[in-house]
Amino acid sequence: MIHLTAIVLTRDEAEQIADCIKTLRFADRVIVFDSYSSDDTVAIAQACGADIFQHEFENYAEQRNAALDAASEMTDWVLFVDADERINEALAAEIRNKMRLPEYAGWRIPRHNYIFGVLTKGAGWYPDYQTRLLRVGHARYDLARPVHETVSLHGAEGTLRNPIIHFNYRDLAHFIDKQERYAQVAARNLFRQGIKAKPQNFILQPLRQFYWRFVTLRGYRDRWHGLRLSLLMARYEYRKYQLLAARWQRR
Repeated sequence: MIHLTAIVLTRDEAEQIADCIKTLRFADRVIVFDSYSSDDTVAIAQACGADIFQHEFENYAEQRNAALDAASEMTDWVLFVDADERINEALAAEIRNKMRLPEYAGWRIPRHNYIFGVLTKGAGWYPDYQTRLLRVGHARYDLARPVHETVSLHGAEGTLRNPIIHFNYRDLAHFIDKQERYAQVAARNLFRQGIKAKPQNFILQPLRQFYWRFVTLRGYRDRWHGLRLSLLMARYEYRKYQLLAARWQRR
C-alpha cells in the first residue's frame, strides 16, 4: 500500500492544532514538526495521536526540508498542512486517488483563504495554489526563498481540484503582526544579499503592490474587503524597505 504522512509545522499553535489534526485522520501517520513551542501545542498534539519531532526554527524552507528528512524513511508521500488549515473529505479522497499515479512528483492544491472571516477570492488569495503533496525523494525546498518558500520537484507536477480551507488571519491585529514577521524576514534576506533601500522604493514599491493586488489580481471583486487588503499589502512593502534601511543604518 502507498503510505501517506501528513506533517504540520508548529510553534505555539495550541488553539489550532487539535482541529487541524482531526481533519488528517485519512493519513497513515501525522507528524507535528514543532519548533519548541512554549504553549501546550505538543501535549495537545500527542493527545490527538500525532508523533512529535522538535527542531530549532531557522526559516520556513529549512524547516520543511528538515521535516521531509525526518519522514523520508517511513513514507511514500508527504502532505504539508499548516495548523490553521483544514482538509475536507473531498480533498482527502482526491489526494488518495492521485497518489496512485506514478508519473507525478508532486501536486499543487488550491486554497480557500478566510481573512477576517471572509472567503477572499481576489487580491492574490485565490486560487492561491500551494505545492503540498510531495513524493518522498523527489522534492526539496529552495533555501534561497526562506519565506513564502518554493519547492523544486524532480518530476511532473499536477493540480488538484478540491481546496484546502485556510483560516489565516483572524482580525486586523493578527494580520499586521504576521506581516510584520514576514517583513522582518524579507528585509534580513535583502540585507544579506547586499541590497540597499533606495528613496524611490518607499513610494514605488507600495504603489506597485497596491496596483498589482487591487487591479491585476482583481482585489476590487471583494469591494471594501479587497481594497483594505491591497492597502495592507502596500503597507507591508513600505515596512519591508523601512526595516531594510534600519539594518543598513545600524551597520
